[in-house]
Amino acid sequence: MLVTNRFVVAEEAAAGFTERAHAALGVLAARPGYRRGELLRALDDPTHWCLVTEWESVGTYRRALGAFDVKIHATPLLAESLDEPSAYEALASAAPEGPVQVARSDRAADPSR
Repeated sequence: MLVTNRFVVAEEAAAGFTERAHAALGVLAARPGYRRGELLRALDDPTHWCLVTEWESVGTYRRALGAFDVKIHATPLLAESLDEPSAYEALASAAPEGPVQVARSDRAADPSR
């Protein structure tokens, strides 16, 4: 499962934002089910940032959000992200020069199953 939180950060606030994002990424990385994460900034507009994390499952992500250290260091930052869907399930993937691997949806009423 992939979680993308997008932010718009004024350039003069970038240093403080980066520090808080590093702290958030650190506490998320310590939780069970965490696979990887990155803090990204748009090349063509330095006020646009994205915190991307990958999780074993939606359950591990939701349990991570309930942890005390996550509530202290990550939740306040995540609350500043743009109000849009942020959690995505992987439905297809491909390794470099590999075939497309299709996965079943975890959504019960998903018509693409």
